[in-house]
This record gives sequence, structure tokens and C-alpha cells, in this order.
Amino acid sequence: MNDIQYIRNFCIIAHIDHGKSTLADRLLEFTGTISKKKMKNQVLDSMDLERERGITIKSHSIRMIFKDHILNLIDTPGHVDFSYEVSRTLSASEGALLVVDAAQGIEAQTVTNYLLAVENDLKIIPIINKVDLPNADIDNVKKQIIELTGCEEKDILLTSAKNGEGIEDLLNTIIELVPCPTISKNEKIKALIFDSIFDKYRGVIAYVRIYEGSIQRGMKIKFFSHDTYYEVDEVGYFVIDRKKAPSLERGEVGYIIANIRDIEHVLPGDTITTVNNPCSKALPGFQKIKPMVFSGLFPSDADDYDDLRTALEKLKLNDASLVFEPEVSDALGFGYRCGFLGLLHMEIIQERLEREFDLSIVTTSPNVKYLANLKDKTQVEVHRPALLPPPKILEDILEPIVEAEILTPTEYIGNIMKICQDRRGHYKSTSYLSSSKVQLIYDLPLAEIIFDFYDSIKSASKGYASFDYTFKEYKKSKLDKLDILINKEPVDALSMICSKKDSYHRGLALCQKLKELIPRQQIQIPIQASIGTRVIARTNIAPFRKNVTEKLYGGDVTRKKKLLQKQKKGKKRMRMIGKVEVPQEALLAVLKI
Repeated sequence: MNDIQYIRNFCIIAHIDHGKSTLADRLLEFTGTISKKKMKNQVLDSMDLERERGITIKSHSIRMIFKDHILNLIDTPGHVDFSYEVSRTLSASEGALLVVDAAQGIEAQTVTNYLLAVENDLKIIPIINKVDLPNADIDNVKKQIIELTGCEEKDILLTSAKNGEGIEDLLNTIIELVPCPTISKNEKIKALIFDSIFDKYRGVIAYVRIYEGSIQRGMKIKFFSHDTYYEVDEVGYFVIDRKKAPSLERGEVGYIIANIRDIEHVLPGDTITTVNNPCSKALPGFQKIKPMVFSGLFPSDADDYDDLRTALEKLKLNDASLVFEPEVSDALGFGYRCGFLGLLHMEIIQERLEREFDLSIVTTSPNVKYLANLKDKTQVEVHRPALLPPPKILEDILEPIVEAEILTPTEYIGNIMKICQDRRGHYKSTSYLSSSKVQLIYDLPLAEIIFDFYDSIKSASKGYASFDYTFKEYKKSKLDKLDILINKEPVDALSMICSKKDSYHRGLALCQKLKELIPRQQIQIPIQASIGTRVIARTNIAPFRKNVTEKLYGGDVTRKKKLLQKQKKGKKRMRMIGKVEVPQEALLAVLKI
């Protein structure tokens, strides 16, 4: 039965919330991989967070047997932040199920993942899911799928993952249409890592797809990206839990345990080969994952600093794309500067730190990585605004630009285009997927979309628009570093890099907000927004004034003046030595501007 002709490797690609995990549940149930007693919703989503949000964060793999065929399903994350993981999963498969919600139709990530699948030469099976919904618009969604994929109407399968409708047809179609792995004449051993997890007893467990040769226990393996050797301790495949096997043969999907303690050694997309029978060339498409969004994480209680470090190290073992280094902030104390793939990734890491490790955390405003060209012809990376070199040695600043793809019903085009123009977007193209759905392509600065861009387009389109982006390039832009000075002292946690045309409005808004949030003191506190040495906005927090003359009665006016002069001197001395503490709430509220 382990004949390569009977193996089918496939994955499911879909936009968030189009029923991907539920469809996987029904496939497992129908093939008898899981008994009815053990069945639960989203069985492949192992984290509580995945269940609650209804999203897949990590890739999962599972083996099913149907009509004497081995079906390897590799479940993929649907969100844009994990698109590199998706591309590795696609390269480990021969077929892809393209799942589209019958009520919502094609959305941005559906298009992106479809194009990735086409790039990998996969056999695509289009499926309309949730056909039992009362508001399902099957005819319109069929038109959109035909427009996108160029398939015929008879090729589109109709399913309802919730009540199991159309699942048997789907399994038969997978066996019939998805090609078996290709047979290579080469017996050199070659395997692709498409994901990994960390087990505290066994070390790193690599999820692999074997392309050539076979891997057994006791073999010495090496990795292409860094030439480190390990001895294989166990191989096997997944049927919900790990199942030991004597070997992993070509075409199969499974796991390798080799007592690897360093997570950095197992990188998604890397190629494994053996020391005795090595292949000469790695599989294509490997790249080191680069973080796009940076933010400072600080413990609310300074005593938790060591716990935060331990927690981040443990998370990194399960998530190789998390990057962190120590950082000190005047306002927030000791913490870590962390790099994330995107905003959702950042949100998930934050939530996991709070839930799994019981930490209370303050997060600074997310920002992107800039490149600064200096006058001495060198280039430096700027991970946070406070580190931007001073104007006298700075030649120009390059910021990351992304290509954004927005799908929206036609009646909201005007609203969406206005939002993109306001965010310094550069219009590229418009294409109609159907008479009611349109795709807009814009080049946008990454810094403009990491805050509330997604919320803005959702509210401008009554929740119908969807959005996806891919990194494009670094480009010169007219940018300023905006500093906030409280009592003439700069607060680095509030510094930001913004476009020249926005800097005045941003500075003014920040000063007004801080005036509301910082409590009044015995002295007047000036709050200033400055660019370099030029102050562009200012507001004052009025002092408390004690009425020192209330105890006076009768006598000459000079007695009153004398007391007021004395008070004035005291206030002046206070201002010179006084330090203003910025409350945490003020910092957090300002980050939301």
C-alpha cells in the first residue's frame, strides 16, 4: 500500500473564516481517522487561541486512508502574516483545495493563496463551502471562481463542511485529480522542512516531505542552510498524534526527531540530506524569515523582567519567526524589542505571553524597519524612531513599501480609494472579478497600514472589503522624526517617524492628548512636539496654585506682593529640579492615536 502511486499530498487554501478547519474535521471523520468519540471542532487547531479566534496559526499535517490511498492533508494558516509558511506547505503538496464561502465569495487572501498555488504548479480543486447557509449566493460565487481560475462550472464542487454534504465526492475527486508524487531516478536523499515544533523532551521535531530516497532511524542527516550534522532518533507520520514508522519513503509526509536542541537549526523551507548519500543541490524557495513590524514589550512590574525573557525564549522554540533583543526605555524601564511578521502575529504573541505565562505586559507603538543613508555613504537599519541618526549626518530615509490588494463590492470603490490616497497610496490598477466585485491594487507604505488601515477599509465598506499585502521594496520618502518633550525632556517611548505632511497634525494631536492624560502638578508643564530643534506644536498643563494670601487681613498691599514674589521664586526652583512622571495609561492612550 506504500506504493508511490497510491499517495496523494494536498493542502487546503482559503481566506480566514471560510470553513477550512471545519472541512478538515469532516474529512478526518469521513475517512475514520478520528472516532466520533474523540471528534471535536477544529481538531487540527491545537491552541486555545486558534479555537477562539477561528483561525489557524500553525501548519498541521495528518494522514488519512481512503479506498487504499494514503491522503496527506497539510493544513495551512490563512492569514497574510504567515504567507511564507503557506508557500512552504504548497511546495510540499501536489494539489490544493481552494475553498470559497458561498455567502462571502472570493476575498483577498483567496486570490493571493491561489496565485501561490499556481506558481507551485499544483492541481487546484475549487470548492464552494457553506452551501446550506440561507444567504448563500452560489451562482454569483461560481462566476467569481470561473473568472479567477478559468475552470468550468462542472469542475466546482459544492460542500457543506458543517453537515458533511459533498465530502465523499470531494475525497473521490482528490484521488482522481491530484497527481501522485513524481518518481525521481536519483536515489540521493532530499527532504523539505515545511514546519517544526519544539518538544521539551525530544528537542525540535521537523515536519518534512521526502522528495528523493528514504530516511530511517540511525542515519546521519545534515541541513543545507548551515551544514550541521545530527543522528536520526525517530521517524514517522501524523494520525492526530505522532505515529512511529520504520522509515519515511519518497513522496511521503511525516516527521523527523534527531535530538536537535537549537531551534535556529530547523528552518522552514530548508532542505535535509544525509552525510553518506548527500544531494548536490537544495530544493528551491528557501529564505530566512524577516520580521516586518517591531514593537517594544515591557513587563508592567519590573520584577517580571527575567520571566518575560524565559517566556519569549519558550515561544521562540515554537515560532522561529519571532525575533527579540534587550532594550532599555527611560519611561518604561527594561524590556525587549521584538520583531514580528505583521500585526496579527504581534497580537498573538502578546496574547500568548499573557495567557500561557501569566505576564502583564506594556507594548510600545508598533513601527516598521527603516533604512537610513548617511552622508558618509553608509547605510544603517533603524528599528525604532529614537535610534534615527541626527539630521546633520543623515542623507535620506528609505521606508518599506508593500503591494496591497483590496477586494471590495463595486459600490464602495470611492470610499476605499479615498482611504488609500490619504495613506500616501500609489494607485496601480483596477480589475473586475464579477459585475459586483472589484480588485484594487495599490502601493502603500507599510507604516501607514500597520495601525488601523484594516479597520478603516472594513468600516468604509460595511465589513465587505478584504485586504492582503506583500512586501515590495524600500523606497526614498520625505519623512520626519517627531519628538515629544515633556518639561523640555524628550520621551523616547513617544518618538515616531511620520511623513512631512502629517508631522504637524500628529504633533498637535499628541500634545492635546497628553495634556488631558498627565495629571496637574505644582508647576506649569510645557508639552512640545519638535522636529530636530524646531518646535512645531506646544501646549501647557496649568499648575495647581495655592492661595498664599488668604491668611492675610488688613495692612498694606506690599505684604501681599511680598508673599506672591516668594511663591514665584519657589515655583521657579521647583521647575528647575522637578521631574514629571508620565503615567502608563498616558503612554498607552497616546499609542492609540
